[in-house]
Amino acid sequence: MTTKSKKVRGRAGTDADAMTFLTELVGGALTFATMMRSLRECEDWTQKEMARRLGLTTAHVCDIEQGRKSVSPSRAARFAKRLGYSERQFVRLALQDLLQREGVRMKVTVQPA
Repeated sequence: MTTKSKKVRGRAGTDADAMTFLTELVGGALTFATMMRSLRECEDWTQKEMARRLGLTTAHVCDIEQGRKSVSPSRAARFAKRLGYSERQFVRLALQDLLQREGVRMKVTVQPA
């Protein structure tokens, strides 16, 4: 028996609801890479379609989703705008990943200026 997961749309519900759903979907701590892959899958986009929407190559999207490429906070904000999702959450996860890669054990929170 297979079941299809409930789709999450960036404009429906709250940011917290969407992030909670994605965390449960990936089964652990949400990273920028797992968020991008989960959002793409929830939207039923191929990597090619995601690349087109972001102005990237398919290989670059794959590298981001696999965690081989990190994304700067400013680039994360641009990705969020293009995809119609929360800039705050994209930036938070991009910053959190950068800290984790550097071995800095801190939790990031982001507030609008």
